[in-house]
Amino acid sequence: QRQFLAQAGVPMPAYRLAANARDVEGAAAEIGLPVIVKPAVGSGSSGVRLCRTADEVADHASYLLGGTHVWLSAPRILVEEFAQGPLYSTDTMGKAVIAAGLADFNRLPHFVPCGSMFPAPLTDDEHARIVDVSLSCLQALGLGWGPTNIEFRWTRRGPVVIEVNPRLPGWTTPRLIELAYGIDLINEHIKLVIGDECDLHARHSRTAAARFLVPDRDGILNRIGGTGLAAAVPGVVDVRFYVAPNTPIVRQGDYRDMIGHVIAASTSPAQTKAILQRAVDLIGWSITPFPALDE
Repeated sequence: QRQFLAQAGVPMPAYRLAANARDVEGAAAEIGLPVIVKPAVGSGSSGVRLCRTADEVADHASYLLGGTHVWLSAPRILVEEFAQGPLYSTDTMGKAVIAAGLADFNRLPHFVPCGSMFPAPLTDDEHARIVDVSLSCLQALGLGWGPTNIEFRWTRRGPVVIEVNPRLPGWTTPRLIELAYGIDLINEHIKLVIGDECDLHARHSRTAAARFLVPDRDGILNRIGGTGLAAAVPGVVDVRFYVAPNTPIVRQGDYRDMIGHVIAASTSPAQTKAILQRAVDLIGWSITPFPALDE
């Protein structure tokens, strides 16, 4: 993918493909620290790490190459320039850009999702630039049918492409797009598959956002409270935990660290953020640390 995009002149972070630890360390030195070291194949930020020092690069390369990981059918590692800036995404159907969103991650050096908003707070010029780059990606990769999800970082040189996924977006994104624009991407994709005509016109304009609930420690999740109060807040659309009490929590540094979400929608970004915060403040949980080995 990187090769095809580079040939088409699509803006991307500098990158190198490596097959062993020596190549990884050499690529990091050539690109310049800090770098992102990640599997060439995978999803959900699994195995993705920000490495700020040569020792961190060597340690993470050893981790990726030394174990049996579901994302590594072959030992191929991407070493990429750390593109610093807000993370945006676009979702397309066929050759039409349907939505542009903003995503938040935390827990560096790992990348754990913590929030998402549609539409993204972009100026008209910024939106036009992201749409233009999105269409260039589709053309470069021959993606003219069905849904595509494209991720960007907005850097000092504008939007650079992190990855292009020829599929529907995951997790809460289709729901957020439906709340924000009135377009049900899943139904429209089904129409496309069975030969019906898609309707990709926006039916309304609202701001929809999700806050992902992420624990700050490992242990046994022994209590969840406040979900009913949070769900009753006006503007809240969904409150959900993915795990039940008495579940062991072991953080992985990727999407698997999310234990729940809150979704809200309103007529403005500020109001939606306020609704989300009010709801999240009503939710609580407790985690009992695992017993020490000597216990």
